[in-house]
Amino acid sequence: MKQQLDEIRRQAADSLASITSASALEAFRIEFLGKKGRLTEVLRGMGGLSAEERPVIGQLANEVRSFIEEQIAKLSEDLENAALEQRLAEERIDITMPGSKRPLGKKHPLTSVLDELKDIFIGMGFSIAEGPEVELDYYNFEALNLPKGHPARDTQDTFYINENVLLRTQTSPVQIRVMEKQKPPIKIIAPGRVYRSDAVDATHSPLFHQIEGLVVDKGITMGDLKGTLEAFCKKLYGEDTKIRLRPHHFPFTEPSCELDISCPACNGKGCRVCKGEGWIELLGAGMVHPRVLETCGIDPSVYSGFAFGIGLERTVMRRFDIDDLRLFYENNLRFLKQF
Repeated sequence: MKQQLDEIRRQAADSLASITSASALEAFRIEFLGKKGRLTEVLRGMGGLSAEERPVIGQLANEVRSFIEEQIAKLSEDLENAALEQRLAEERIDITMPGSKRPLGKKHPLTSVLDELKDIFIGMGFSIAEGPEVELDYYNFEALNLPKGHPARDTQDTFYINENVLLRTQTSPVQIRVMEKQKPPIKIIAPGRVYRSDAVDATHSPLFHQIEGLVVDKGITMGDLKGTLEAFCKKLYGEDTKIRLRPHHFPFTEPSCELDISCPACNGKGCRVCKGEGWIELLGAGMVHPRVLETCGIDPSVYSGFAFGIGLERTVMRRFDIDDLRLFYENNLRFLKQF
């Protein structure tokens, strides 16, 4: 049996010298140390040894097992290091090579013009206010002097979650929330997405953007509204821009008006852009209705205010002579790269 153990040690040493892969090393381990391995088969025969021979053969068998296990561990580490070196060599990156260029994005035309509008109003002392797009009927209609059943609601048909929760049709609810929480003086603009149940065509979309403004303080007049909007239009379209106010009706302002600007394309002479009229409708505005002020806890006998609303998409369409609103949402790079 001693000769068998010596032979196993010699054969193991010879076999280890020729192993070059992890799979071959595992096969070697099973061959010599597995349940049916060579060393295991020898140890099963120890039952036939005398009491004097067992300790000697047992010690020798443990030495052979330890030798084989140590050699397996050493060779396994060597193989792992060799595999790592090979992988590092194959995956080496030449850091001196130029990298691949990534295309740089730019601002969407809606975002670009919105940022410009914000800068204009911030320069005039306005601050920016935001509010939820999923709104209560109270803030979207009732607090704005549009009770349930009011015919003006028909032009602002929207998407209802339930009877009292809806997607806002304008950013006016932000004005209400600001007036409820903040005492005058108030001077804010409220930009954001709004929703209406409109069929999609060249000038309508169920989703669009508004920028609404609100000023409330003592002694605010229609003259302040006209001066603010005239300064805004000149800044946006040029110092030669002229404005005119036409009477209109909005339930939440009294008196109300619509503002037109002289056509930037023909300077008021009449052309295709303005359909020969020389004027282009830009926005709606008016003095805040006293009932709206009262609803928000502001005394209309002490304070007055004005409000206005600008449609962002139509402003951008006029700025860049775009004739189809759908182009803003189609993500067509041929269109967007023009800006």
